[in-house]
Amino acid sequence: MTPPHVPAITSVQNPRVRAAVRLRDRRARDESGLTIVDGGREVLRALAAGVVPEEAFVCRELVRTDDARAAVAAVSAVGAPTWEVSPAVLERVAFGDRSEGVVAIVRIPSTALADLRPGPEPLIAVLEGVEKPGNLGAILRSADGAGADAVIAADPRTDLYNPNAIRASLGTIFALGVAAASTAESVAWLRGRGIRIVAARVDAARLHTDVDLTGPVAVVVGSEAHGLTAAWLAPDVEAVRLPMLGVADSLNVAAAAAILLYEARRQRGVPDGERG
Repeated sequence: MTPPHVPAITSVQNPRVRAAVRLRDRRARDESGLTIVDGGREVLRALAAGVVPEEAFVCRELVRTDDARAAVAAVSAVGAPTWEVSPAVLERVAFGDRSEGVVAIVRIPSTALADLRPGPEPLIAVLEGVEKPGNLGAILRSADGAGADAVIAADPRTDLYNPNAIRASLGTIFALGVAAASTAESVAWLRGRGIRIVAARVDAARLHTDVDLTGPVAVVVGSEAHGLTAAWLAPDVEAVRLPMLGVADSLNVAAAAAILLYEARRQRGVPDGERG
């Protein structure tokens, strides 16, 4: 798995290591089209989606879980260059703080709206202005769990394939259709496909349980700091609110998205073969 006759990399100044570390910065990700996938499950899910790593870094003494061992074997099976590294080097390359001994560098999949293929009656999550990668990753994980067809980041403040978002999503981002676009483009795309828009607003008159979330529908949530912009106030947008019975007037955006997505799943029914 280590290239023949190549010793383990122990210096954080190694050019390959330095190039990987630069991908912590969004500008480097945008310029190179590459990102960091850190962790056994995350690497396995990227591979399952057909994403072939450009290269991988492996620290044998940290590969202790079944997922990590399977990820190392899978990376080797697809022929990706794999570099043995010391714990200090892996710590520099890894983005998370719970290293499993394997990190892959992958090419970022398309995030173009035109490439989304959501199906005839899709459930879509739209996130406007969400800026924290952890929240983005949590929403992706909920979207995957609720069986959503796609996630659209409208006017995003962070890149979809931020390594922390990938990690927070547990790699489920690779199993979803995802896109990033302006709010205007996102609204036009939904309208052009006859997808009803249901937007979460704290001032809405109707509860989320009182609105039909079956058929082709997009549930829209906004940033915690600013909420949704006026683009989501149009007459064809159905506004809903979550009941707030305490002193706070809203939930964390990831929690709100999860509630809306699972209410949509409840109304749509749970398919046969659902994993318990």
